[in-house]
Amino acid sequence: MKQYLDQIQHILDHGESRPDRTGTGTLSIFGLQTKYDLRLGFPLLTTKKVLFDSVARELLWFLRGSTNIRDSLTQHTPIWNAWADKEGELGPIYGYQWRFWEKFTWDESQQLYKKTHIDQIKDAIHLIKHEPSSRRIIVSAWNVADLDRMALPPCHAFLQFYANNKRLDCQLYQRSADMALGVPFNIASYALFLTMVANECDLTPGIFTHTLGDAHIYLNHIEGLKAQITRTPMELPRIEIAKKPFFDIQFDDIKLINYRHHEFIKFPIAV
Repeated sequence: MKQYLDQIQHILDHGESRPDRTGTGTLSIFGLQTKYDLRLGFPLLTTKKVLFDSVARELLWFLRGSTNIRDSLTQHTPIWNAWADKEGELGPIYGYQWRFWEKFTWDESQQLYKKTHIDQIKDAIHLIKHEPSSRRIIVSAWNVADLDRMALPPCHAFLQFYANNKRLDCQLYQRSADMALGVPFNIASYALFLTMVANECDLTPGIFTHTLGDAHIYLNHIEGLKAQITRTPMELPRIEIAKKPFFDIQFDDIKLINYRHHEFIKFPIAV
């Protein structure tokens, strides 16, 4: 995970001072890209502890299409609490767009529009299995019509799969990247997502390309990150997923093997 540490150092050295929505202030660079080869190990940061249980629970929650923090899969994932309304609802965020993108079609017989839904995840898996050379294997959370209904517009917004030579790669475009808190979590989440899809399609999980728009360090994260980049990365862990149908996978079917890490660093969340 030296790539991640190099990005942190680059932003500390060259980042521009920039105000932000939260009022905290950031150092920011626009446009960074890193590649993680999952064949070399699962890219879970070792220079601090990353709460992998939360990563897995949140991803499974997304994949169910859930948008409420009181869903049973979020019982150990308080990440979204600060944005939820009093009923625990977040609006049509990631999982809803992935599984239930709204589509309106004209019903000629009834002379009205009917609402149906598009399951982008099922469609992507179908294309990987049946049209693996397609350049249209895309999953998007950025639904412009729904942004004002979301508690928080998607930060990790657009994913593309690439199948070739028995290997499955993916690239994520992330418009907003909190380098201390969010990015280590996002890397692990999409690496797990890639591994799950590859498992379903009998492919080897390959390269995860992480493309960042506004890559920023909050000013109150600087000291913690300066300490973190002095730490020596440890050997990457491995991930094992039960050989089950994609949508049947549960939390207990995902195993993280040999995760060794430095001590946890607590960073405040900018809301």
